[in-house]
Amino acid sequence: MAAFPPTTTPLEGERLTEVIKDWAAANGLVVRPPPAVISAEADPQGILATPVPVTLFPSPFPKVCFDQGVSVQKAYNELYAAISQDEGFLAQTIKDIGDSDDFITELWKVHLRVKAEGYVQHKSLGLFRSDYMVHQDTADSDPMIKQVEFNTIASSFGGLSAQTSALHKYLASTEYPLLESSIAHGKLDLPRNSSVAGLAGGIRQAFIEYGAPTTSHSKCVIFLVQGGERNIFDQKHLEFELQKSEEPQIPVFRLPYAEILQHTRVADDSGRQLLYTPPKYPARTFEVAVIYMRSGYGPGDYPDQSAWEARYHLERSAAIKCPSVLTQVAGTKKVQQVLATPETPSNSSVLNNFLPSESSGRTAKLAATFTNIYPLDDTEAGLKARQIAQDPELCKKYVLKPQREGGGNNIYRSAIPEFLKTIPEAHYASYILMELITPPPVTNTILRNGKLEHGGVICELGIYGTCLWEGKSGKVLHNEQAGYLLRTKGDKSEEGGVAAGFGCMDSCSLV
Repeated sequence: MAAFPPTTTPLEGERLTEVIKDWAAANGLVVRPPPAVISAEADPQGILATPVPVTLFPSPFPKVCFDQGVSVQKAYNELYAAISQDEGFLAQTIKDIGDSDDFITELWKVHLRVKAEGYVQHKSLGLFRSDYMVHQDTADSDPMIKQVEFNTIASSFGGLSAQTSALHKYLASTEYPLLESSIAHGKLDLPRNSSVAGLAGGIRQAFIEYGAPTTSHSKCVIFLVQGGERNIFDQKHLEFELQKSEEPQIPVFRLPYAEILQHTRVADDSGRQLLYTPPKYPARTFEVAVIYMRSGYGPGDYPDQSAWEARYHLERSAAIKCPSVLTQVAGTKKVQQVLATPETPSNSSVLNNFLPSESSGRTAKLAATFTNIYPLDDTEAGLKARQIAQDPELCKKYVLKPQREGGGNNIYRSAIPEFLKTIPEAHYASYILMELITPPPVTNTILRNGKLEHGGVICELGIYGTCLWEGKSGKVLHNEQAGYLLRTKGDKSEEGGVAAGFGCMDSCSLV
């Protein structure tokens, strides 16, 4: 096969643009339009949708790397389930981050308040995503994946990633064979993507494991969302998949985070069932079995103390949380840094504390995905990292990360020394310094807001996993790999968030 992805002629570009726009609208590969495309005044009822930024072709991705990510996901699920149950380890993590990170400190306070009262729900659900880039030491060496981050809350784009894979499979059978640089039907290795079914399956399992309602009300699932959510259709695909099930029937409601205290209450009895009355159905009340959080992952969702009271209100209830506060804290960058600290003769790997000793093969496979990450504290390693971060030349190979989820939070390369000058040295410990991963060059064409952008791109692979565990016994009740995500951005862009406007949706053509 000739070079892939191929370069299209202007007419072919117009044709593919037309086909993709129509397919996206017909199949829900869409978002609410950003204000730069459609102003709020032009769409006062919020009825419009626009195609998600997407590549014209699936990007080539090394099969060995894809298989590596898939093969370790269940071990990663088990690892983070175990970390979430180790309060002592997480308490030390909070201490190491320090009081300078108010957000993480407040999360921990929620846990301590519920602990003092006593937890009534010991089952936890994780809808996880482990993100990677391809790393290759030299042009002749074998490629491997290195972990960018592990997401334990609001791991998005599962709905749209499955649709993107379906789009590229459709184009591969209908449009690519017609191009001047034609690609015969069946020539591309396009892996199956089960992210919608997989993620919804995790929520369904938690709904079942919750058991029968203990009030007079039927059970439901709450999607806890942000107000004015643009990425609503990504979430809707999971919602619709859940509701396909005839047995059990699963009522799903979307609740904005800001309205938690207005529309839910905790039952007065010792069971502390979470009861929800839908504002559009005030005569109906449901017992909430599962809370799936697509909000609450950053300080912006907690503008005042009442927002923290709302999080405490949910955490103390009997609903199964996805995630619990402890699982959210387990997803901090500090935990990732500690896990990635190399084993030395005097210090064993922290991984050994969380996975059974007989799983040494699995721990080695996990460790192989780690990249170099350093603390920025006052330890020997931290002081060395501070020197790197403040050096105008050495810093160009690194990214500085706070303890945050979502795009737009990181500080890259030459911007690091100047940024550190703007914060007190006492706050340095709340950041980690990660060596940048430089993947092999790839070219592709991105369709964004009706316009084509052709050039070099960088791809980031996310592997989804679902895990349900019982905290008292430590028993894992459900553990599955759940599809994948490929996000792609122009090679001049630092951030890769699709919703934030930096990246686009993509899928893998395995090579």
